[in-house]
Amino acid sequence: MRGVMFWLINSRRISVYDTYYMQYLIVGLGNKGEEYSNTRHNVGRMLVEAFRKKNDFPEWFGDKALKARVSKGMWGKDKVVLLEPDNFMNVSGKSVAPLVKNAKDAERTIVVYDDLDLPLGGMKISFNRSSGGHKGVESIINALKTREFARLRIGICPMTPRGKLKKPKGEDALLDFIVGPFKKSEHDDLKKTIKKGADALALILEEGREIAAGKVN
Repeated sequence: MRGVMFWLINSRRISVYDTYYMQYLIVGLGNKGEEYSNTRHNVGRMLVEAFRKKNDFPEWFGDKALKARVSKGMWGKDKVVLLEPDNFMNVSGKSVAPLVKNAKDAERTIVVYDDLDLPLGGMKISFNRSSGGHKGVESIINALKTREFARLRIGICPMTPRGKLKKPKGEDALLDFIVGPFKKSEHDDLKKTIKKGADALALILEEGREIAAGKVN
């Protein structure tokens, strides 16, 4: 268990960016609202919450300026901000953009989200790639005007008996699937994936995204 220190800034005259100055920003994507809390599309938020608890980060607090929940802590000597946008998925970038002002900030930003192109239990670390059709990631790319941030992509797709991805057919069926809950039969795999994903985030912070990608992927 890693001990965590956290800092307080009392002045309201400085910018949001200066208030949250940090070495790393970890963003968990999902839709706001209790009805979405345990759905496939919210697995990014689930994972960041698991990381927060495992590493003794402070409780979340709401930031109205960012329209997000925030937890601030330390990883070794590095300041780390955990952020969960309280916007809907397709406007997630509005919560992230105030904290990412340059290329260095982008490279130290990690976005965690669900990926229908990966099986449940699978995950990949990537960076400098397209959104892959994910509306939350697309919103962040558009808001930051860069694709350089790191992504921790968490698989949510079931498999056929032959080991192929079993994606829903049709736009309506796809939407119902991603905003629907995990099946009871999937809960064990989900727990293992969340634990593995929290460890992957720690690995990125410890060794950098390139080395972490080589080990996780």
